[in-house]
Amino acid sequence: MSEATPDTTPPRGAFGLRAALAVLGGILLMALMGMTVTDVIGRYLFNAPLRGATELTELLLAAVVFLGLPAVALADEHVTVDLVTDRLPRAAQPWRLAAAGLFSAVVLAVVAWRVWVYASQIGGYGGTTTTLAIPIAPLGYFCAVCTGVGALLTAAVPVIALARHLKGH
Repeated sequence: MSEATPDTTPPRGAFGLRAALAVLGGILLMALMGMTVTDVIGRYLFNAPLRGATELTELLLAAVVFLGLPAVALADEHVTVDLVTDRLPRAAQPWRLAAAGLFSAVVLAVVAWRVWVYASQIGGYGGTTTTLAIPIAPLGYFCAVCTGVGALLTAAVPVIALARHLKGH
């Protein structure tokens, strides 16, 4: 690795967390897939669709997406577009990545806060899904926590990389 390229290797211990997130996400995706297959077979072969499949699909999909956020942040694999930043001097890249990580973390923290507030509102009036009457607030809290953890990791990973870069000099 050149001296101007920041080391974005996740900190030790991060691989276990990422593996746990991947396993949990895989379990949720398998459940989503199994439910969809069951619904399709029931619908087209037996004229008996799985009751509440649409609701369960929505809930599982939201859980998978928000669970993936900390994993993406931990691996520093956010989608980025480098239109101008690649023209900056190489020495500025670790600083740019840290600043972008901190800014993104603030945005994610605001999103986590607002999702938490929305979940508490839904919980306050006892919001449930229409067909299966599954409470929605716990999913909202789960999404808020995942977003909050994603915010922390989005800030921490590039800042740790910057510290490693500065320590290397």
